[in-house]
Amino acid sequence: MTDFAFIMHHRKQRRYGARSYPNEVDTREAILVLVFLLLVPAFAMAQFAKDSWDSLKQLASGQQIRIVLNDAKSYTGQMGSVSDEGLVIRTGGGEQTVARQNILRVSSQGKSHRGRNALIGLAVGAGAGVVVGVASPELGQGKCAQGSCTNAESATLAGFVGAAVGTGLGAVLPTGGWHDVCRTR
Repeated sequence: MTDFAFIMHHRKQRRYGARSYPNEVDTREAILVLVFLLLVPAFAMAQFAKDSWDSLKQLASGQQIRIVLNDAKSYTGQMGSVSDEGLVIRTGGGEQTVARQNILRVSSQGKSHRGRNALIGLAVGAGAGVVVGVASPELGQGKCAQGSCTNAESATLAGFVGAAVGTGLGAVLPTGGWHDVCRTR
């Protein structure tokens, strides 16, 4: 330990006594937080019943679904009907009945949130654009000699550009995805 580090260590000890230093993380606390974060996904997966076949009855007829079979084949189409023996899926080739014992997983497609994401992108992009416009005086032209470095025109222009970029990204990014409804194994 260098002399400087030794002096700083003793200054902290005198200042805070037996308590831990304000910026020091207790190892036990860090381990508990890490264990908690590692166990959260396990508890979330425990919510899936081992055989959640009854949850398929909540899907509406005509809803977009994907079935993965035990032999890794998959079918994507619209939900037909479901019974205790199997389910019917409507694909481009017509209706197909799949036996329950052959099904590994059934997933449904979530709702698209493109409009919501575009609005969020608009707000975030506009805010970021205004911050960039205020933080970079005259957008790098160096006209800060007269006193005030903030120009409302450059902040507004950067806000509009940020809003346009954010809206575009929010509308283009894919959402909805596939959500497992039933896992039989």
